[in-house]
Amino acid sequence: MSSDIKVAAQRMNRKLSEERDSQRASLLANEAVELSNAGNKVQASRKLREAAALGHANPDVQAAFFTIHHDDQSNSPLLELVRKYALYHNNAAGDEAVKYLRSTEAFNAAAVALECMQILIECRQSTMSDAQDFIIAELARQSPEVRQYLATELQASTTSFFDNIYDRGDDAANCLRSVVLDDKLWPTEDARLRVEDDLFQLFLAKLMETGHDHDGRALKGIALLLIADTQRLHTFVDREAFEALMGSLDLRLPADVRGQATLVLSKYFEVDESIAQAYLSDYVRIHVERKKGDDLVLAFSSAAHLFPVVPHLVAQLFLTEGFLVSTMPLLDKRFSRPIVHDAFLNLVNAACIDGACRAAIAQHCATWLSDRVSNGTGKQPAVAATVLAKLRTSGLGAKIGNQRASVADDDVSELVDLFKNSLTVIEEGKTVSDSIEGLAYTSLKSEVKESLAKDRKFLKALLNTLDEHHDSPEVVVGGLSIICNLTQYAPNLSEEQKKMSQLKAYANATKPAEPSPLENDEHVKARCSAVVEAGAVASLTRLNKGRSPATAQLSDKILLSLSKNAKDRGKLAQQGAVKLLVLHSQKNLKSENQSQAKTDAAHALARVLISLNPAHIFPGGSTPDITDAVPPLVALLRRPGGEVLSDQPRDLLPVFESLLALTNLASAPNPNAAVVILKSAWDEIEDLLLGHNEMVRRAACELICNLVVFPAGAEKFADGSKRAAQRLHILIAMADVEDLPTRRAAGGAIAMLTEQYANVISAILDLQRAPEIMLELCQDDSPEVVHRGLVAVKNMVCCDQEDAENKSLALRAREAFKKEDGVENLKTALKETKEPELLGIGVQALKVLVEK
Repeated sequence: MSSDIKVAAQRMNRKLSEERDSQRASLLANEAVELSNAGNKVQASRKLREAAALGHANPDVQAAFFTIHHDDQSNSPLLELVRKYALYHNNAAGDEAVKYLRSTEAFNAAAVALECMQILIECRQSTMSDAQDFIIAELARQSPEVRQYLATELQASTTSFFDNIYDRGDDAANCLRSVVLDDKLWPTEDARLRVEDDLFQLFLAKLMETGHDHDGRALKGIALLLIADTQRLHTFVDREAFEALMGSLDLRLPADVRGQATLVLSKYFEVDESIAQAYLSDYVRIHVERKKGDDLVLAFSSAAHLFPVVPHLVAQLFLTEGFLVSTMPLLDKRFSRPIVHDAFLNLVNAACIDGACRAAIAQHCATWLSDRVSNGTGKQPAVAATVLAKLRTSGLGAKIGNQRASVADDDVSELVDLFKNSLTVIEEGKTVSDSIEGLAYTSLKSEVKESLAKDRKFLKALLNTLDEHHDSPEVVVGGLSIICNLTQYAPNLSEEQKKMSQLKAYANATKPAEPSPLENDEHVKARCSAVVEAGAVASLTRLNKGRSPATAQLSDKILLSLSKNAKDRGKLAQQGAVKLLVLHSQKNLKSENQSQAKTDAAHALARVLISLNPAHIFPGGSTPDITDAVPPLVALLRRPGGEVLSDQPRDLLPVFESLLALTNLASAPNPNAAVVILKSAWDEIEDLLLGHNEMVRRAACELICNLVVFPAGAEKFADGSKRAAQRLHILIAMADVEDLPTRRAAGGAIAMLTEQYANVISAILDLQRAPEIMLELCQDDSPEVVHRGLVAVKNMVCCDQEDAENKSLALRAREAFKKEDGVENLKTALKETKEPELLGIGVQALKVLVEK
């Protein structure tokens, strides 16, 4: 009976309390109506919110709401929605408010943003849905008044206002960070800094409440504030806070939480490495010494995440005498929980970036790693195989186990098979990133490259994996690294570079390694063709839509290799390579750092454009336009960084291939490309025409031959200036070189110029040996060169037939050629040819020369 009496008493008390709250709500509602009638809308809204908090379903409260806010309904839909959402717990209204703020009507929210924010802040977080997070953040983003309100409330009571906002969501909490860093919102810098200090410590306190930050909210606030004011705020990170940060690296936490913790710790190590090192050492040592599963997971996880951040510090801990010796027996016998093995595998995988650590792993962990490959669960086989691959590809194969000492200990074929299989058979608990990483290392070996490239099923599986995991940076970069390894040609070393390589080998007391026959151009070309056939270029275009720098650079490097084989260039263009390369080239041009990686896209673009019809690649009205391809190609003609003098030898292959591509573009029916080339590259082309490299001179001369077709190009030689005469002198000299293609191009340019421009004829006649060189063209072994020579001679001696004003010029030309025994030379040339067209041109020239 006593328990029944207790329950009845509790019910009675609850009912009395509800009645009191209802009476109080009615009283407040009536006061709100009176204040509203008196014109005090702000106080009326405040009273009404208090009433709603006590009894939102109270009839008097409902009536007061419609009385006070009836006139506002037509003026501000957002205010109406926020009131329904916050005061009457109408979650549907909250969702509608979110839609409104995302719509084109959102700009109308500014007028009521402050009142909406006050309504939300004064209502308990627990009574509203997650929509409050977005609404608060969006109101703060749109309204300066709201941001000023937040700053004022923070200054008045930082802790209580922080507690009010923090639990409402990530975006709402982030508003506090944004506000405290906006100095325009604060009366003084001292006031802002005081609140910044308090806010940073409050975020730290939230992190330390449980030792873990499962949603990462506190870590985001800590990271953003620490990045903005590192030198001051890092002093608040004491040992306890450091341990909480380290705990957030736990393998069992979400990846984004661990990422935020890594970011915070990396900033802390930057500014206070000595103290951070002491904290780190104590944390890892204490947890390892406890020899409990959870402690080991924390120690291994934190060390693995910090290896890339402070490798020199974590390597010292990893190489501490007795660490591996004592740890391996624990893993073998004591801990059957997979998570402990997972954490240690992550640690040894990360430790492989350090040479001494790799050697220690090979010595102490080889047997255990092999066991994990065969008997591990989940992703353990893939990670263990990745570690073994790193050891074997770094020359530590001989130290890995003793079970097959007589066999090549650096053999990775079994590991490769494991990685390949995991791309096609994904079991529960496994991820492809580990297999991708393992293949990225093993594919550095020549025999593995050859095996993977010949495996069509693997290539298709790899490309499908990249497409499926396009939003995973580690998979994309790892997968592109594999393709890059398969397609890379061996560098072309100069004799001097070869000698230096030999000297380095002798200095290290090693015999210079002979290059693998699998790395010769024929084998690499075959691998590149296999990659093209698999459809890799189409995958590259899809993967580069987000364009991270690493993805772009790897893609450019791959396309540079794929474009080397002229037979594959058409397929590259069909799969979208030109558009991608133009885009990358344009962005690289804007970068101040013109490194080798920054020119790969332009060089690959040049190679593709050498072989294909520009009219087909750049049809009218398409994107990109043909003129978009010119600036990257022109940039290849210039020395890196604009250097004029340099001790370093220059790689002229990109220059040569760019000239060929520009020559092809200049031949397009659309004259726009030629106009851009003439405006942006003429000086560079002239300089290269006088260079020491025969192939580059030839390509420059061929480009000039195509450019003189256009009036702007012809004017360079025909405007009657002293500079034009000098250019003609160079062109005549090019017609007298041993290289047949150069003679042919120079002869073609002279033939076209003499056909239309009397100034050109006059300037040529002023040059010594010009008539002699042109008659030599007429007797060349190449019919093409003979054709050009005969046209040029005919143009000069017959220039008065088209224009009577040029009679004196024609007589001068005839005399000049007669002095060089032109009649006999032309007769000899005509005897050697049987082509009717050439005979017709020659006879026409000869006829005027023999006339008296």
